[in-house]
Amino acid sequence: MTTSENNGSVLDVEIGALRGGSADLAGYGGKAVLIVNVASKCGLTPQYNGLEKLQERYAAQGFTVLGVPCNQFLGQEPGSAEEIAEFCSATYGVTFPMTEKVEVNGEGRHPLYDRLVGFADGEGHTGDIRWNFEKFLIGRDGRVVARFAPQAEPESAEVVAAVEAALA
Repeated sequence: MTTSENNGSVLDVEIGALRGGSADLAGYGGKAVLIVNVASKCGLTPQYNGLEKLQERYAAQGFTVLGVPCNQFLGQEPGSAEEIAEFCSATYGVTFPMTEKVEVNGEGRHPLYDRLVGFADGEGHTGDIRWNFEKFLIGRDGRVVARFAPQAEPESAEVVAAVEAALA
């Protein structure tokens, strides 16, 4: 389905939750969501700290982080759903929701990422996900409003400003 066919929203995409069942993206209607492809064994993994701080700071205003585990970048997310959940909880105190592990690039790219990758970041990059921890901010209407490179820290001024604008 192309962006024009789905009106740009990601809320009708079906994706499983990390521990089974549906992640129910439709339930995020009216919220701002930061979708992040995550990995447990990456040099950027400490970004979980900043992601959790964003979650804590803005959850009451209608915001959530949504972690999307992916093992496509040097096998840096090799664990099972249980191992991923335990690592995130025990190591970083993650409370935000996580989806099932998916592919974000290539022929096996999940439909969620089919809808995300056409949006350009501040440097004009569109297309394939470059690495773990690439971030997409979804507005309350379910449409992408910002894209951030993997190296963009979750608590950076640019990410925080975009989150606050999406919540305004």
